[in-house]
Amino acid sequence: MLNIEKYGAIDIGSNAIRLLIVTIIEQEGKETKFKKTSLIRVPIRLGADVFVDGYVSEASYLRMMDSFNAFQLLMKTHNVFKYRACATSAMREAKNGKAIVKKLMETTGIKINIIDGNDEAKIIASTDLKTYLVHDKTFLYVDVGGGSTELTIYSEGKTIVSKSFKMGTVRLINNLVDDIMWGQMKDWIKNNTRNYNHITLLGTGGNINSTYKFSGKKIGTPLSYRYLVTYFNKVKALSYDDRIFELDMNPDRADVIIPALKIYIFAMKWSGAEYVYVPKIGLSDGIIRSLYNEKLNA
Repeated sequence: MLNIEKYGAIDIGSNAIRLLIVTIIEQEGKETKFKKTSLIRVPIRLGADVFVDGYVSEASYLRMMDSFNAFQLLMKTHNVFKYRACATSAMREAKNGKAIVKKLMETTGIKINIIDGNDEAKIIASTDLKTYLVHDKTFLYVDVGGGSTELTIYSEGKTIVSKSFKMGTVRLINNLVDDIMWGQMKDWIKNNTRNYNHITLLGTGGNINSTYKFSGKKIGTPLSYRYLVTYFNKVKALSYDDRIFELDMNPDRADVIIPALKIYIFAMKWSGAEYVYVPKIGLSDGIIRSLYNEKLNA
């Protein structure tokens, strides 16, 4: 006898907001299946408001309200059993963030949890990311978002140290990251990886997922440092319009892809990593797993 339920996750990022609906299939004596049923992404780019002006604009709020009302209808249509909404860097830093959260709750019924960088990393780590964390390897986990980059060292299957940096793609394209921040990230990576003989990167985020898809690599096969540099140079040589037309990128991906790749490449260079694995998971996947784990532990 199967037990089938649908869970929803809303990820309110600095570049886009997403609704992920997952069908969870349980059968006694067998491993639970998590089947992605629907993914809707809306490129609102809250970070362009918050990181420049400090506030979520009225226009962005109205787009969020419309999106959340649509999300509510979609979840109702899908018979979603339970959902959770989490907001990251942009909402965390917005001076009117709490007021926006309250208004959205009143107008859409969706409660938003504003989480910090460490919580974000822990939520993502609850996903299939753990299948990569084998006991005989050391990984530098790099999650690049619009507002921040989360770094974690995993060794022998355990979390060693984590750090969140205010270095994200939306900040970078708005020239809001200085050389000091780059230096701090470089020092952190070098200092925390120097005692390990061999480091492998784990990369998550929309931009590395897009890069992996373009590579045509078989799922589970890593990308090399050389490939990333070559692809970076290829993308950088094209105009914004050509990236959209020739590489088939979404308009809101075509500008942030370059700073994102720069972060991954430097992380590999500073840690000495030759390869990056791309699990193609994110915060929304982690929210689903967290909800399911809460059910199991209730």
